[in-house]
Amino acid sequence: MDTTQSAQTAAPRGARVGVVRETNPDERRVALVPKIIPALRKQGVEVIVEAGAGLGALIPDEAYTEAGATLGDPYSADVVVKVAPPNDSEVAKLSSGQTLIGFLAPRNADNKIGALRSAGVQAFAVEAIPRISRAQVMDALSSQANVAGYKAVLLAASESTRFFPMLTTAAGTVKPATVLVLGVGVAGLQALATAKRLGGRTTGYDVRPEVADQVRSVGAQWLDLGIDAAGEGGYARELTDEEKAQQQQALEDAIKGFDVVITTALVPGRPAPRLVTAAAVEGMKPGSVIVDLAGETGGNCELTEPGKTVVRHGVTIASPLNLPATMPEHASELYSKNIAALLELMLKDGALAPDFEDQVLADSCVTRERSEPSSQKVEA
Repeated sequence: MDTTQSAQTAAPRGARVGVVRETNPDERRVALVPKIIPALRKQGVEVIVEAGAGLGALIPDEAYTEAGATLGDPYSADVVVKVAPPNDSEVAKLSSGQTLIGFLAPRNADNKIGALRSAGVQAFAVEAIPRISRAQVMDALSSQANVAGYKAVLLAASESTRFFPMLTTAAGTVKPATVLVLGVGVAGLQALATAKRLGGRTTGYDVRPEVADQVRSVGAQWLDLGIDAAGEGGYARELTDEEKAQQQQALEDAIKGFDVVITTALVPGRPAPRLVTAAAVEGMKPGSVIVDLAGETGGNCELTEPGKTVVRHGVTIASPLNLPATMPEHASELYSKNIAALLELMLKDGALAPDFEDQVLADSCVTRERSEPSSQKVEA
């Protein structure tokens, strides 16, 4: 038998994918859930799961092994998948030639992109996946923003001193809560839809007037302040000083009439725009609630304290960090589908073979051998 010829014609070994246990104590999500594994196995992929990786999402190790994964060292795999950006100790476990996929915070000053490049790691940041039609199934920012928008409304309802729905009782009629959502991206639309389902009277605002129809499509009213700041790639551009002043005064006047304000406004690569001034907070009725989802980049409210819930002028201001991690079961399931779709794009006959002519892979790859980090705009 010609062993040389046999070796040349042998099928390539399937890729091995490692699922890590997140080390951040506040991160309960996991990068892959068991129900995704059979489809990966059919593609010839071996899945190695770190013991306890799914416990934060209430997934026992047995669920992974029953789905066809093996327990072991995920850092021995060809591809390592995770949720939160890696810390120094996690980067140290990676080897040259490995591939890392996850949230990598490429625009944060303290990111580990340089360390990953120095280690020879090929890294894909899910934040940098372009928002084009065929990449929607891989869009982890959107899937997790849906979770955040939903949970923000539940948090607002919990903190509020008032009912959300209109109630007609023997003791009289209670008016529905008025809810304003600032920033109508994925999180904002989900917040509007959830507040509407709870019975609130909802209004949405964004500096991109073209999203007004989306606001109305979920049963909300559109707050028109006469400002157009549509930017590239579906993101908002930064406002001019004149526009900021105009917006601030108009918003300040409008905000005072709402029971609940939920803010989701972000500008890629910049601090969150200040939309809710201290004067606006002071003018709101005592017992009103603000939920600021932009706390990780400074907050949309002037009185926000990121990661804390405070009361100012009788108004409760909550700025939760990493809300998707508080719903780890479904957040992990959605994220897993994003990761599986991205992996499928990288695989050929079960082996890892990313085609960097593909826009999705080219834009999301932030470091690889003899390559500079991607300059693709991302949303924090």
